[in-house]
Amino acid sequence: MTRVFSILDLYLLRVAVRAVGGALAVISAVILLIQFEELSRSVGVRSDAGVADILWLTLLRSPGLILLLSPFVFLFGGIAAFVTLNRSSELTAMRAAGVSAWRFIAPSAALAFGTGALVVTILNPLAAGLSARFEVDRARLMQSYLADAPREVWMRQGDDRDLVVIYAKSRDLKEDTLRLRAVSLFVYQKDAEGRLQFRRRIEAAEAVLRAGFWNLRDVREAAPGQSAVRSDSMSIRSTLTAGAGAALDSFASPEAVTFWGLPAAIRQTELAGFSTMSLRLRLHQLLATPVLFAAMSILAAASSLRLSRQGGLALAAGGGAAIGFLVFFFNQMTGALASADIIPPVLGAWAPPLVALLSGLAVLCYTEDG
Repeated sequence: MTRVFSILDLYLLRVAVRAVGGALAVISAVILLIQFEELSRSVGVRSDAGVADILWLTLLRSPGLILLLSPFVFLFGGIAAFVTLNRSSELTAMRAAGVSAWRFIAPSAALAFGTGALVVTILNPLAAGLSARFEVDRARLMQSYLADAPREVWMRQGDDRDLVVIYAKSRDLKEDTLRLRAVSLFVYQKDAEGRLQFRRRIEAAEAVLRAGFWNLRDVREAAPGQSAVRSDSMSIRSTLTAGAGAALDSFASPEAVTFWGLPAAIRQTELAGFSTMSLRLRLHQLLATPVLFAAMSILAAASSLRLSRQGGLALAAGGGAAIGFLVFFFNQMTGALASADIIPPVLGAWAPPLVALLSGLAVLCYTEDG
């Protein structure tokens, strides 16, 4: 009996992999086409970029968007797999053999959960790296078009003692070196009670980020109640990582920070005295990704188990897809509420996948166990 169920599990897993792979191919193709057209319109007509350059930018940008829409891969793939099994009467044969729905849903749910863990730990860092490369390459291609456009920058750095807020009128990213021009640095220090006190302001014509420090040129420094002091150059300690991509993470959106880099980003932001709500939300959203994928797979199965000879299978499958879209938008809404500090980030990240999971399980309990 164990051997029979082992073969059945492998067969169901193979069907699920084939259906999910097909859904992934379709969604990826649509994203690639849309991104190629959008980049051709926004970059190609405003620069000297050729077809090869636009295609390269498309390949850099698309993985992040594919991961964003990956819950639909398991929703549509699960619906396709179970509808196919239903119409070929294989589900009827399994039921006649005494196989519970819980048994033939488990392989697809396990596949979704395992893929979610893979996405979070491996694919998310890769997609974040490609997105960072996309920003650099797009800026390089559009450099002539954006030559006169303002590129103001606000950055922050700090530890448990000091906070430095950095403003620059322009920035350059060349050979992974971050160079700021017309720079103002506002230096704060924490007192015995942990409150920030303004200590000094530093003006510089140029600032270049090195390993562990900022190299300033043509400097003017002033403290409250004191005269300004000028110097040709100055070095101040930096808690930012050398390199353009890593440094820009300090003011990038949470989606641009990798899963493995989020804990360090949260600590650095806390030490700098800024809110970590968005970063914590992003961390919990990534941790909840495997549960969200499994919930989508279970919802897909719950909406596709109606026997085809009873009629209404297409309507039930369409209802499952509609519920999946509602879960996705619910996830976006709770994320926005958590980012605005209206609800806790844990609730904003975990509520949608748990609600979807419990809804799918409730439907299965009603249809299978009465």
